[in-house]
Amino acid sequence: MKSLMKEAEKLQDTLVKHRRYLHENAEVHMDLPITVEYVTAQLKAMGYEPEEICQSGVLAMAGKKNEGKTFLLRADMDALPMKEESDVPFRSKTGNMHACGHDLHTAMLLGAAELLKKHEDEIKGQVKLMFQPAEETLSGAKQMVEAGILENPKVDSAMMIHVLSGFPIKTGMVLVGGEGVISAAADWFKITVQGKGCHGGMPQMGVDPLNSLTHIYLGLQNINAREVAPGEVAVVTIGEIHGGNTGNIIPDTAYMQGTIRTYSDEHRVFVKDRVESIAKNIAESFRTIANVDFFRGCPCNINDKNLLDQMKDITKEFVGEDHFIDAGVLFGNAKFPGSEDFAYVAEKVPGVTISISSGSSEDGFEHPLHHPKALFDDSILYVGAGIYANTAIEWLKNNS
Repeated sequence: MKSLMKEAEKLQDTLVKHRRYLHENAEVHMDLPITVEYVTAQLKAMGYEPEEICQSGVLAMAGKKNEGKTFLLRADMDALPMKEESDVPFRSKTGNMHACGHDLHTAMLLGAAELLKKHEDEIKGQVKLMFQPAEETLSGAKQMVEAGILENPKVDSAMMIHVLSGFPIKTGMVLVGGEGVISAAADWFKITVQGKGCHGGMPQMGVDPLNSLTHIYLGLQNINAREVAPGEVAVVTIGEIHGGNTGNIIPDTAYMQGTIRTYSDEHRVFVKDRVESIAKNIAESFRTIANVDFFRGCPCNINDKNLLDQMKDITKEFVGEDHFIDAGVLFGNAKFPGSEDFAYVAEKVPGVTISISSGSSEDGFEHPLHHPKALFDDSILYVGAGIYANTAIEWLKNNS
């Protein structure tokens, strides 16, 4: 184990080059031509035969073909559609930004690929390397699962790493969370209200969709206040409202978009049903028609207990007690209200999520993930690469 960490450390300069190239060329959603070309070229140079199994979804295999169990390692590759405001010399040139650290994740998995290739004869089975698009839009993992990433050979267990920045956690600390649900299910929705446009001075000649939309907005707030038990958590947030183009015209239509976050299938179904019912019934009471479209989402991300117990032992031994945090003990059963589409993998096979602090707020990394000035300390890249490779090797050895 310790020798593998030293090998990973020797790759650090290369991993920094990977990360900064990807950061400069940040791309979004499923449209990652520069990223995919770069990742594929690097994998081929290592001796892999990477395959693009869906748009921008890259799969590579390490280990002994058709022999033993299969462990999957996942890294997401997409950025956010936001302009970077940091002053790093390798700032994005594309108008998009890796403000969530996916450039680090991809660089780490490239490092793991190199380590696994060097130790391929020692792998007691097979390792799937999953380079995924569209995590930010909660659609990439689903598309890769539908394309067969978990089959031929069948995946037995899987893990992902996510970096953290902007938290008061020492850089380089590795966090392994608690069991069960660790992040929320997400559902994005759009409510479109059809009214009847008219002159703003003669509202009686039309039907105002903005008035209807306003009452729907207020009605949705009651889901949390009156329909979810005090001990339970559900979030309904409206982040976008649009209607009309000028002040003296009542528009024909108006719409708003939002997101729902829940921690169980039961609440997920219930809250979606209430959003639709409230919107349609309030709209009808104001002589308008509401259409509710749920267009994107993912289930809760879950840490499998058995895999988690093994992962804690493997990780703690690899990084050392002084670099390991049992987040399940530190934070109890606290759940993250953000969402993670690795959930599409973890709902079908045992999965675990590991986090690495890549910039403490106490050291000047004050901006959180998704902030236009977010910074990440890429000195931890070799740690992530080592954890990826070591976990796959050790798990396969222990479960062969």
